[in-house]
Amino acid sequence: MQLKTYQTDTLATLRRFFEEARLRGPKAAYEAITQEPEQAKRLRSYGGKYEPLLGQEEMPYVCLRLPTGGGKTLLGAHAIGVAKDAWIEKDFPLVLWLVPTNMIRTQTADALNNPRHPYRQALDAQFGGRVRVFDIGDFARIRPHDLAGNCCIVVGTLQTLRVESTDGRKVYAHHEELEPLFSEVPKRAPGLEPLGPEVAAKVGGHPDDIRYSFANLCHLRQPLMIVDEAHKAVTGLSRTVQERVNPCAIVEFTATPHKKSNILHSVSALELKEAEMIKLPVRLEEHETWEGAVTGAILKRAELADEAVKDRANYIRPIVLFQAEDKNREVTVDVLRQHLIDTHHIDPKAIAVATGDQRDLDGIDLFKPDCPIEYVITVEALKEGWDCSFAYVFCSVANIKSSTDAEQLLGRVLRMPYAKRRKSAVLNKAYANLVSKSFAEAANTLRDRLVEMGFEESEAEANIEHEQGELDEGLWGERRRPKPAAKITVDASAEALAAVKAAAPEKVKIETAPGVSPVITVTGFLRQDEKERIFAALPEKAANVVREAIASHEKEHAHSASPAELGEEFVVPRLMAAVQGELVFAETDVLTEYFEWSLADHSAQLTKAEFDVRDTSEAFEIDLDGDHLLVRHSDQSDQLMLDVPVDGWTVGGLVNLLAKQVRQADSAISHGDMIVWLSDVVAFLTGPRAIPLATLMRCRFILARKLREKIAAIRAEVRKGVYQRCLFAPEAKPELSFDNGFRFHDGMFAGVPCYRGTKYRFAKHYLGWDRVPRFDGKGDDGAEGDEFKAAQQLDSIGEVEFWVRNVAKHPDAFWLPLAGGRTYPDFVAKLKDGRLLVVEYKGEHLVADSGEKRAIGELWQAASEGKGIYVFAEKERDGKNVKQQIQAAIG
Repeated sequence: MQLKTYQTDTLATLRRFFEEARLRGPKAAYEAITQEPEQAKRLRSYGGKYEPLLGQEEMPYVCLRLPTGGGKTLLGAHAIGVAKDAWIEKDFPLVLWLVPTNMIRTQTADALNNPRHPYRQALDAQFGGRVRVFDIGDFARIRPHDLAGNCCIVVGTLQTLRVESTDGRKVYAHHEELEPLFSEVPKRAPGLEPLGPEVAAKVGGHPDDIRYSFANLCHLRQPLMIVDEAHKAVTGLSRTVQERVNPCAIVEFTATPHKKSNILHSVSALELKEAEMIKLPVRLEEHETWEGAVTGAILKRAELADEAVKDRANYIRPIVLFQAEDKNREVTVDVLRQHLIDTHHIDPKAIAVATGDQRDLDGIDLFKPDCPIEYVITVEALKEGWDCSFAYVFCSVANIKSSTDAEQLLGRVLRMPYAKRRKSAVLNKAYANLVSKSFAEAANTLRDRLVEMGFEESEAEANIEHEQGELDEGLWGERRRPKPAAKITVDASAEALAAVKAAAPEKVKIETAPGVSPVITVTGFLRQDEKERIFAALPEKAANVVREAIASHEKEHAHSASPAELGEEFVVPRLMAAVQGELVFAETDVLTEYFEWSLADHSAQLTKAEFDVRDTSEAFEIDLDGDHLLVRHSDQSDQLMLDVPVDGWTVGGLVNLLAKQVRQADSAISHGDMIVWLSDVVAFLTGPRAIPLATLMRCRFILARKLREKIAAIRAEVRKGVYQRCLFAPEAKPELSFDNGFRFHDGMFAGVPCYRGTKYRFAKHYLGWDRVPRFDGKGDDGAEGDEFKAAQQLDSIGEVEFWVRNVAKHPDAFWLPLAGGRTYPDFVAKLKDGRLLVVEYKGEHLVADSGEKRAIGELWQAASEGKGIYVFAEKERDGKNVKQQIQAAIG
C-alpha cells in the first residue's frame, strides 16, 4: 500500500528522532526536533519539554498524534522497520504490540498474521517475509529459531502487564516450555525475576534460579513497544512493570495524547482531508425529536444514493449509522428498528443490528453491490474491524454529549470510500443528525466529539456546517456573513427539479408539498456554469422565472458578496523551464528526470572525519561527522549469537546487507549501480582505511545510516545542479504559463481553519472577510502575530483590488520551485491595473535563510514581462514597513 505524504512525513520524523537519539540521547533529540520552527508550528500546544518515562532517560518514549482515520496501525507496522534501522540496530527485533482491549488485540493479531493485509505486507517488505506474530496468550509457542531468524511480534493489552502481584499471572509465571529461550542465560542472571520458594518447590529448582517467564524473556530481549491508543495506560505504568518488561523504546500512536507522552509529530485533520482519507466537513442538522432526526437521516441517505448512482466508475451505497439508546431507555434498538419498518416502510433486509447480542454484520461484505444493507443500528462502539467507508450519515437518538461511544461511531462516517475524493461534492462530506433543542447546542456537542477524535478545536469548528445554511452569528458566536437566499416558486416536473438540484447541490434546495407549487431556494451566489445548467434543466417558462429571480437576487446582494462568490476567478501563471527543446513544469523532481546521473560519478571514500571506528575492550567507539557514540559489545551479544556466524562474514555479504539498509523505496538508483558503489565503499574501508571486516559487520547499522546520509547529500547536490542549470544558467529560458497556471476560485480553501479574530475585518480578501485562512504565529502577548499585521497593511493598499492568504502545502495553492522542494508565498493579490502581486513575508529571524526563495521569486517576476510583481517583504527594511515596501515595488 502506497503511503500518503503525511504518513511518510510522520515516519521520517520518527526516524530522525531515533537517529539523533542514538547520538545525543532521547531528551536532546526530542527537544532539538520539536523546537525547529516548522515542527513547533505543527505541534502547537503539544510540543514541550521531554518527560522520561519514570526516570528512564536513556529509553526513548515518544508519541505520534494522528486523528481518527489516519491509519495509526499501518504506521505502527512501518515504525518497526524504522526503529530497527535507526535505534535497535538488529536484523530481527522482538516487538511487544499493545492495544486497549482484548477485542482489538484479537483483530490486530489476525490482521498482522494475514499475508494479504496491508499491515502484514508492510512488515514482510521490511523483513523479507521473515515475520512471526503471536497473540500474547500463545507466547509459549515462541522458539529460539523464531527469535533468531524472524521479527517476532507479540500482541497484547497493557492490562496484561499492569499487575502488582505476579502470582498466577501468565506472563510472569514460570513456563517450562520457554526453557530453550534461556539456554544461554546464567541461572542467577541479575535483573531477572527468580523462581521464589513457592514456585521452586513445585518445579524442583532453587529459589534464586531465574523464572522461565515471558516477562523475563522480554527483559532479556528488550522489546520495542508499539502502543495503540493507550496513552493513559503507558504514562501510568509502574516502574516495577517497566523494569520487568525492559523495553528498548516505546512508540505510541493516538488521536488524543497526554502531554506527558512526548508528542513528537502531530498530523492535522486537514492533512487527512487533503490526502483523501476522510470526508469533511461534517454537515450537521439538529432536530427537536428523535423521530425527526431519523427522518432527516433517511432523507439524506436517499439524496446521497441518487448522487452515488451518477458515479458509475465507483460503486457506492450510502449507509446510515444509527446510535440507539440502552435497553432501559426510550429508543432502544428494537424500538428504532420497528420504527424504520412501520413508519418509513424500510425493508427489514436493508437493516442490520450490531450489538453484543445481535451480530447481523458478521460475515457480511458491505462493499458488495448485491448487499442490501442501507441502515446499521448499534448502541456501543462497533468492533474495530468494522470499517465500511460507505457509512455517510451518523444519526444519534441518544444524547451523544454524554456518550462514550460517539467518537468511534462518528469516526466510521468520516472515512472516505476507497480513500478517494468523489466527483460529486456531496459525496465528499459526512452528515450528522442529532437530537437537540438548538443548533448551537448540537454544534458544541459535535465539536467536542471531534476534538475527542483528535481534531484541533479550531479544525473541528471549521469543519462543521449547518445543513440549512450559514447562521448570522456563526456556530460559536463569531461574526460571519449570512448568505442571502432567494426563494423562487416554479412549475416543473420532479425530474426537472432533480436536475436543478444536481446542478448546484450545495447551493440549491428543493421544497415540495401536496397542492402547492415547488419552491427552489438558492443560497449564496451561483457560478455562470451552474446557472446555465439550471436554466437548461427547466421548461422555458420556468427557466425565465428563475433567470429573472436570480438576476434580481444577485443585484440586490452583490455589495455583500466577495469577489470569489460573484464568480471572479483569476490565474497566477506557473513557472516553466525549457529542457531538451520541451517546455516543462519548473519543479526540481520533474527537471531531474531529464538528466541521468550515477553514483559511480561520486566518491565512495569515507574519510576518518566522516566515519571512524575504534575497537576497545568494552565497546566500539564510533565517530560520525564529529558526533561520538559507543556500541557496547554486550549490546551485540545476542545478535552475534543468532544472526550471521563469524565464519560466514564476507565482503559480498556486508555489501548486500548494506544495500538492504541503504536503498530507498523512491530511489532512482538502480540496484546494480548501488551494489557497485557500496562495494567500492567497503573496499576502501577494509583496504586503505584498514578497518576489519568483522568490525564493519558489527557496526553495519551505523555505517548504513552514514551511507544513507551521503547518498542523500549526493542526490541533493545533483538536484541543485539541475535546478541551477535549468532556471538560472545563462542559457536557461524560463517562461510563465497561464494555461498551466494556478486557478484561484470560490471554495478553493474550503475546510481550511479560518481567522476568527473579531478586532479587524478585512475589506479586500478574495474569499470574503469571514473566509480568511488562519495566519501563522502569535505575538509575545498572545495577540495576532506579524503575519496578521502584514495582511492588514496589504489590505489597506489602494492599488490592490483583492488579495488572498495563500495556504502552504494546500493542493490548490500557488507555489514556486526550490532545489529541495517548493515554497508557498504568503499572499497573492490582483491589482486594479490587472497585474498580479505575490508577497513573501518573513520575520526578522527568518530573513537570513530566505535567499533561495527571494531568488526564485525574482526570477518569476522577470519571466512575467511586467505582468507579475514579486515582493520579499520584511517587518521593516530601510525604514519602510510592509505596506511601503509593497507600494515601492508596485511603483
